Amino acid sequence: MLPSMGEARYRKRMNRSDPRLYVPASETAFVEGQTIPLPSGQAHYLGNVMRQGVGSAVRVFNERDGEWAAEIASLKKDKGSVLLHRCERTPAPTDGVELLFAPLKRDATELVIRMGTELGVTRFRPVVTERTNTHRLNLERLSLIATEAAEQCERLDIPEILPPESLRVVLAGWPDDRPLFAALERRPGEDAGVQAAALLIGPEGGFSEAEVELLRRHAAVHALSLGPLVLRAETAVCAGLSRLAARAEDAARG
Repeated sequence: MLPSMGEARYRKRMNRSDPRLYVPASETAFVEGQTIPLPSGQAHYLGNVMRQGVGSAVRVFNERDGEWAAEIASLKKDKGSVLLHRCERTPAPTDGVELLFAPLKRDATELVIRMGTELGVTRFRPVVTERTNTHRLNLERLSLIATEAAEQCERLDIPEILPPESLRVVLAGWPDDRPLFAALERRPGEDAGVQAAALLIGPEGGFSEAEVELLRRHAAVHALSLGPLVLRAETAVCAGLSRLAARAEDAARG
């Protein structure tokens, strides 16, 4: 039984265009009839950007509690709360891979985070290569972009974004039994039967010859061909993730 409006009326008001908000898991699990506070900034977004008010239908979610139908219980300036009605989707892990990529210029890096989130990346690991153009990342902003992308694409979790590390350091600690597919230009792909745990995309200008040799010698690394054309790094991310997803689907079908 819904505490503030009839079930039929509430269901009529709920639709897929209702605002969808990520509310991080707290010490208390979501339960029907519970009122939970909104994170800082969400109240402003609902009231001033989405033009919503008390009683408006929303959806809230996180990786532990799943996705819940709710309504705005209070909304004032930068504070607000929502009343939980029912669980619409139970928690489920995202079926994706870890993405290792050389940081790019700001707009390109943000595009990589957005597209990667929509394509199911479970973790972003920026790696600094010999030809990396930038070494500074605003991790807080990138996390916000990943959150917004998750809200839009209807996934339940937010991918982790790690601080940048040297490619050589990452490879030195990479397990031999965790397949890492590297997009290497003009090199044939290998091992069609191996399922990738992670994807590596290099910088504009590609990997240096020393880095290519380092990758070729690592037991976990497999070459992934993205075709005969040379792609921009952000395009290669999209193409590589799509290619690995298609491989996984083919393997699942047998």
